[in-house]
Amino acid sequence: MKVPGFVTPNFITVMRLLFVPVGAYTLFKNGGNDPTWQYISWCVFFILGMSDVLDGKLARSRNTITEFGKFLDPVADKVMLGTAMICLSILGQLPWWITIIILAREIGITILRLMIINRGVIPANKGGKIKATMQNFGVGFYILPLSSSLYWFRDGFMYIALTLTIVTGAYYVKSAFTKS
Repeated sequence: MKVPGFVTPNFITVMRLLFVPVGAYTLFKNGGNDPTWQYISWCVFFILGMSDVLDGKLARSRNTITEFGKFLDPVADKVMLGTAMICLSILGQLPWWITIIILAREIGITILRLMIINRGVIPANKGGKIKATMQNFGVGFYILPLSSSLYWFRDGFMYIALTLTIVTGAYYVKSAFTKS
């Protein structure tokens, strides 16, 4: 698929940020309990998530990886994930303690990244990418109107995501303070 030249990876990232409120709107539509709107919301967040994959592939294929993009892309991911988690917690579908742990780690790492930006951006590693994938799957399963018989599956994804969130956060902090 040929992507027009004006569609840059950073353009896609900015568009992802601008469309996050659409995902929030669809989550709250009809009180958050309408299966049709839950599926629509899942589709919106899925498309937003896939745009993250697209902007990365596009940046690598065009050799247009920028410091701005390396910084903004994970921020957009955190805004997207955080918005979905906060909305789900407000609706009573995701426990607040999960939202707080994950967002505290994500915000803390973002602040750390800002503090050390003059030394360069620490790029995401494989563990961080797996963590993000598990978080997105976990949250996606909370968005979908699953049968209660599948909650163990949904919760399992989220507990794996929580574990990876904590472990990769510790690794990131260690990397930030040992990088020369």
